[in-house]
Amino acid sequence: MQGTMEDRSLGELFGLLADQTKTLVNHEVALAKAEAAEKAKTAGKGVAFLAAGGFVAYAGLLAVIAGIILLVGQWVPMWVSALIIGIIVALVGYLLIQKGRNDLKAENLKPQQTAASLRENKEWLQEQVR
Repeated sequence: MQGTMEDRSLGELFGLLADQTKTLVNHEVALAKAEAAEKAKTAGKGVAFLAAGGFVAYAGLLAVIAGIILLVGQWVPMWVSALIIGIIVALVGYLLIQKGRNDLKAENLKPQQTAASLRENKEWLQEQVR
């Protein structure tokens, strides 16, 4: 009887370990999903700034080209106005592009919290096995 009770007790312990491991894995997956969603949201904002900056810079380029065309074609003072506006629009586009690039560089897309948690869980599990 004593041997059977020890086997049963060991089996219960393994069952408990399996349940806790399953719960732990489910929590880690949930954490990874939440962290990945947050990283994707931040990266999406950076991409939006890059796209907006690209469109604004393109509009600035068109205005600069229009200013150059007016300068060469008509030799009237209106080209000065078109050139100044084109430079301003291009500068705004450049600033938007830099903002988007900086946002994307500053954000490490690796799920750092999940990785740290997995390392801790690994260490804990190794201690439990000993």
